[in-house]
Amino acid sequence: MRFGMILPGGTAPEQLAQAVLAEESGWDGVFVWEAAYGVDAWSLLSAIAARTTRIKLGTMLTPLPWRRPWKVASQVATLDQLSNGRAILAVGLGAVETDLPSTGEELDLRTRAAMMDEGIDLIRTLWDGGQVYQGEHYTYESVRDDLTVVGRPVQDRIPIWVVGAWPRPKSMRRVLRCDGVLPQYAGEAGPAELTALRAWLNERGARPELDVVAEGETDPSTAAAEVKPWADAGATWWLETRWEMPHNAPERMEQVRRRLAAGPPRA
Repeated sequence: MRFGMILPGGTAPEQLAQAVLAEESGWDGVFVWEAAYGVDAWSLLSAIAARTTRIKLGTMLTPLPWRRPWKVASQVATLDQLSNGRAILAVGLGAVETDLPSTGEELDLRTRAAMMDEGIDLIRTLWDGGQVYQGEHYTYESVRDDLTVVGRPVQDRIPIWVVGAWPRPKSMRRVLRCDGVLPQYAGEAGPAELTALRAWLNERGARPELDVVAEGETDPSTAAAEVKPWADAGATWWLETRWEMPHNAPERMEQVRRRLAAGPPRA
């Protein structure tokens, strides 16, 4: 199991310092918000890439139907180059019942699902060197191969993690096309549900290296014991969270620094 932290907020310099501390303290990854307005996720991650050498870097998460897929593909590929192959792209449909900014984007669930499927396909096409894509929602065509050549990622396959609504078959089938799942449980979220989810994916031919993500808040003194049932259930990543508001309060920033400095919940 690998261990990361979702940085809950703060200014760009504050989050950059937290990410550097995460690497120094033995964490395996750092993930940042991508909201409609605020600290820009990809600029921040690129700055983190320049100040670190080991930790994985990504968003948590990118609302893909509300972004231009070719722009996202460019941002992630650029991060992958600057970090020497440490980028992860986590995508979802976009949260509609939150206090995040509302910008008039598409809200219909089925439409957003179709846009996300096409968006994932288009991003993969570009990363693989393709220059043409035709879908219902997105069209891309370029006669210039130099843009594709200089925009190729370092990784042969940048991991795409996707939200999977368990146990909805259509949502879970999307997971089989990707490299990781961010489970969204219909009932109680616990190791037993993750075990069932993992078994469903394995029975349908999920790639062995598929990442399954669990998240929560741990106390350093008991963290290893708290996380072990999730690892036993098949989780490959544990993401430490601190979601309580306000995200950028001085007390919250200090709490995040202390948790990062204590290190990940390894056995």
